[in-house]
Amino acid sequence: MKVRCVKNESDLRVFINFPYHHYKHDPFWVPPLRSEQYSQFNPKHNPFLEHCNYALFLLEKDGEVIGRIAAFIDNLAVEFWNEPVGLFGYYECTQDYSAAQLLLETAREWLQINKMNVMRGPWSFVSQEWGLVLEGFEPSPVIMAPYNPPYYNDQMTTFGLQKVKDLLCYYISGSEGYQIPDRVLALTDIVARHNQIKTRQINMKRFDEEVRTLIDLSNRSIINNWGYSPVTEAEVQAMARDLKPVIQPKGVILAEDAKGNPIGFAIAIPDINTLLKGLNGHLFPYGWLRLLIGLPRLRRYRMFALGVVPEYHGQAVDSLLYRALYESLYTPDIWMEINYVLEDNHPMNNAIIKLNAKPLRRYRIYQMNI
Repeated sequence: MKVRCVKNESDLRVFINFPYHHYKHDPFWVPPLRSEQYSQFNPKHNPFLEHCNYALFLLEKDGEVIGRIAAFIDNLAVEFWNEPVGLFGYYECTQDYSAAQLLLETAREWLQINKMNVMRGPWSFVSQEWGLVLEGFEPSPVIMAPYNPPYYNDQMTTFGLQKVKDLLCYYISGSEGYQIPDRVLALTDIVARHNQIKTRQINMKRFDEEVRTLIDLSNRSIINNWGYSPVTEAEVQAMARDLKPVIQPKGVILAEDAKGNPIGFAIAIPDINTLLKGLNGHLFPYGWLRLLIGLPRLRRYRMFALGVVPEYHGQAVDSLLYRALYESLYTPDIWMEINYVLEDNHPMNNAIIKLNAKPLRRYRIYQMNI
């Protein structure tokens, strides 16, 4: 076996295409659009790379690729965390520990050479695509969420990586009879009336302005969350550009105080993974038609983000936003994954449990001193 660094477009093509072969017979993996995968590694399309040093590696055995890994340093995150934490991601490997050890050791050595003291991952070049699935391998992952075979976790721990954080996911299902509990309806009525809070859908005619509001709210509400690091204006614009074709106004809710100042938000993204299955990452010749017809009919969502500014923490504004989002999206067959919540964010986890959402998945992020 040998590891080689990705050095040209041909190598990058092999790096990107490996999962499509690796998961070919896995019924739960959803092949992402190949065009979007290429965009992640193109600085012209992914401004994250402007403040990131990285290296991509392929593992070969007898002339066949059997694994891949990325090692990288997010310079803005290192500065914000004030800690030399290097990252690894895009990890894929056959069920062979010696292969896994070689890949992970390559990433560790690269991070050491680049003066990092900690190795953390899996991480990615895309916001909040973190961790390995530890529990809840079924159903298939939602949009912008990782997937992996169970044995990856054993490969991490055998190498010496240890848990640093778990991320929890929940779900609700209209077909299973889900309803918001009456006590939550009564509470949120009181919260809205007492604090004169109104909720509304995003205005797509003022999309750019609304996006800036959402980013400001996000930065203010989750700045103290583990793993958070600032995003640049260019990253904001790129994310808005990528999500605009699939965002539905009814899936983005803003909360405003009595003066009309925004104080919180909730975002649910249609789970287009449902439509991508079977396309093998290609929009052509017929994939685009499936998306065009299927997107308006989707009743499956990923609750991507929810945040409330610190001044309103502990006042059940999060429950009010959740209710507004649920009522905006409601159909009898609605299904939504709440993805994800930090395991030690006890107020948020308690609130979700009180909303009668059910546990679904657990992701794990690993770390080791190097």
